[in-house]
Amino acid sequence: MEPALAMAALWGVFIATHIGLATRATRAHLVDRLGDWGFGLAYSAVAICLFGAIVHYYSGHSAGGLGGLAFADAPVARAVLSGAIVLGVALAAGSFATYSRSPYAMISRQPIREPYGLERITRHPFMAGVALMAVAHVLLARWLVGTVFASGLALLAIAGAYHQDRKLLARKGAAYAAYLRATSAVPFVAIVTGRQRLVWRELPLGVLTLGLIIAAALRAVHGSIFAGGGAWAIAVVTVSVSLIGVQTWLKTRRAAGAKSPPLRAGTSTSY
Repeated sequence: MEPALAMAALWGVFIATHIGLATRATRAHLVDRLGDWGFGLAYSAVAICLFGAIVHYYSGHSAGGLGGLAFADAPVARAVLSGAIVLGVALAAGSFATYSRSPYAMISRQPIREPYGLERITRHPFMAGVALMAVAHVLLARWLVGTVFASGLALLAIAGAYHQDRKLLARKGAAYAAYLRATSAVPFVAIVTGRQRLVWRELPLGVLTLGLIIAAALRAVHGSIFAGGGAWAIAVVTVSVSLIGVQTWLKTRRAAGAKSPPLRAGTSTSY
């Protein structure tokens, strides 16, 4: 079978489950049965397993079949697209500094606040970062299987951001509608059109710098990222998802502790 077709089929299964499980009716049904955290764990486990299958297949079929667009062979295009990839890595890394306080955190019941920090650049820093990296690789890929692999990432990021916006708009109503009007999904569009301004002191500069270092490290090991059946790539995704979960769990615990009333003098905590 043409590797690009098999890759497209794998992505189809991943995207169908990833977005399908997050639709309001399905999610509500599963949360009733599993609870918020049970649903989050199950959702993440399904995503990691299916993404691992995609990466593993690509690792063994990355250089075969029909040819791709191969913009990598054009020096100017390669330089521009490499810059887009660096920006994408920086945005994705920066999102970890603000995710738990954002309107789209996995477990978030806080009211919609004014756009802050990276949200002024894009309301979906992680999704936008992944989309930038993926679209650049769609154009750079020398083989069609690589084009499809990167296209799946791009589609997942773009559709995921759109789905998050629709879901929160239905849940939060006018408050999130105002947030949408004040921000943009595409990086810097809200700033260029005058709906936002860049506030340097709000940016997680340390994490963004770390993102630039990560981008340089990835470039240095680019040829072996998918070595060993894609084990490194799968491990990075697993750790990233786990960090988001831990960050959200810690925030939830802190919020629960803050709401607990203080013990009165003489009150025993023994049962």
